[in-house]
Amino acid sequence: MRRRDLITLLGTAAAAWPIVARSQQRSVPVIGYLNPGSPEAFANSVTAFRKGLSETGYVEGRNVAIEFRWARDQADRLPELAADLVRRQVTVIVATGGVGVALAAKAATTTIPIVFSAGGDPAATGLVTSFNRPSGNVTGVSGMSAKLVGKQLGLWHEAAPGATRVAALVNPISVSAGSIVADAKAAAFAAGLQIDILSASTSREIDSAFAGMAQNQDAGLLVASDTLFINRRVQLVTLAVKHTVPAIFGFREDAEAGGLMSYGPSLADVHRQVGLYTGRILKGEKPGDLPVMQPTKFEFVINLQTARTLGFDMPVTLLARADEVIE
Repeated sequence: MRRRDLITLLGTAAAAWPIVARSQQRSVPVIGYLNPGSPEAFANSVTAFRKGLSETGYVEGRNVAIEFRWARDQADRLPELAADLVRRQVTVIVATGGVGVALAAKAATTTIPIVFSAGGDPAATGLVTSFNRPSGNVTGVSGMSAKLVGKQLGLWHEAAPGATRVAALVNPISVSAGSIVADAKAAAFAAGLQIDILSASTSREIDSAFAGMAQNQDAGLLVASDTLFINRRVQLVTLAVKHTVPAIFGFREDAEAGGLMSYGPSLADVHRQVGLYTGRILKGEKPGDLPVMQPTKFEFVINLQTARTLGFDMPVTLLARADEVIE
């Protein structure tokens, strides 16, 4: 081979290498992960998601990539972030953190598969047509945490049987706010309790809500399950202790952070299931053929250390029923 021909051949091969590399990169599926909160607040959930994904054979950095988009409590940014993932032509969109984020993803695309985790009823909000046959490009896991208000209020009343008044903290801009308020009022009426509905969608409004509790002489607090309150977990727990307010929350992480009690689905289990569904879709299954899953693991956690700090006498019968008592 002549020297000129060899140089030409090598030059052609070198020019082709970037094209081959880009082709290989495109062959790796990309997951778009959309969440209305922050990576700090959802670190454990992302770990659980990666675990579920790995159980289907997909490991980030090896045979799958993940593009994260965090709204950081700015719900109005969700449509923009969802549209960005669509423009990037991700393989699957994972929408965690509530019905609102899943609806934003659904509005952005009718073709890219979407796997959600939400505490509200996805069928009632139009996210899916039904639990068994969601149809379209959307499926996921419904924690149904928004429907656990009655159970949570009942547990709180057992802990404070002499109380006559309680407050419920709700994020008014949440898609599930209306049903949460209705369920809280119904549960309070059944228990013979007066209830004050406190609204907060910012850190400052959370501070104001606790000030309002003091004025209303509320005996305790139910914190609705909401992404905003997950992101503001430390603030809420700190205020509850500062104002000596016995509160019940929706997730074990709240009790672990210092909340008095929590009852709700295991967030780790929910997000692991989201990872499993995402992996199955990457393998070729259609979201419309995958029934919306519901949690099978619910946790009742009591922080006895916080009870002592509050001077709250936790009934022995309730301690015996707890899945975990934090000493």
